[in-house]
Amino acid sequence: MYMGFYGLREAPFHITPDPRFLFFSDQHREAFHHILFGIRERKGFIQITGEVGAGKTTVCRAVLEELGPKVKTALILNPIMTIEQLLRSVLVELGLNPGKLDRVEYHDLLNAFLFGQVSQGNDVVLFIDEAQDLDAGLLEEIRLLSNIETYERKLLQIVLLGQPELREKMNDPGLRQLRQRITVRYHLRPLSLDDTERYMAHRLRVAGANGRPDFTRAAVRAVHRYARGIPRLVNAVCDKALLYGFVNGVDVLTPRGIRQAIRELEGDAS
Repeated sequence: MYMGFYGLREAPFHITPDPRFLFFSDQHREAFHHILFGIRERKGFIQITGEVGAGKTTVCRAVLEELGPKVKTALILNPIMTIEQLLRSVLVELGLNPGKLDRVEYHDLLNAFLFGQVSQGNDVVLFIDEAQDLDAGLLEEIRLLSNIETYERKLLQIVLLGQPELREKMNDPGLRQLRQRITVRYHLRPLSLDDTERYMAHRLRVAGANGRPDFTRAAVRAVHRYARGIPRLVNAVCDKALLYGFVNGVDVLTPRGIRQAIRELEGDAS
């Protein structure tokens, strides 16, 4: 509703992981380059962690857009499944039609695919989001997948993206073989106050803003204080604040509008 009022092409603070809206803070840029480095140098395992809503999935989407046609990818968004379901999902993501096979047959099909790709000069990367939800059995299965290699190279690069609990899970002595194989790690921390201000301005600019709306510095501080630098929460409160601005016919958002937006988010709009 507020887009016409502010002259925006689209909603600037939607929460879907759209790479067009990716704001490269120093941290997001480092996370992006850590993933690219691990893939291009065929490091095998890459681990990216961060709080819920910190921007891991958006960085992942940006990486997927950066990879060229010589890189075949599989993206698993919900890893809560059986080993057979995981293997079948990976094969489907790689463009295969595995049907209903058993675990050994899935492995054979994946092996054949990977060796076929290396003969064509292609790389294959498996991205697993929400990796903190993987149980010990699935993590061991993923470790076994990383064993597929020639004398010169790993045939499958694996990127694990998860919440901080993933780091804690990896400290389990039973997962030490997997932990030792993760050679590229990065933890995505929340945005600073200055980065939050730049993040908000960036998203408004991508959405077509031309000076309207405008968040005062005090309003930005109120957003950062509530969101604690988590981009998803910044989006949520800013979206509500723009609705407040539209309803009240104001171009400049102040802490008053942010407080009202927060009350609505928290279910207390009285």
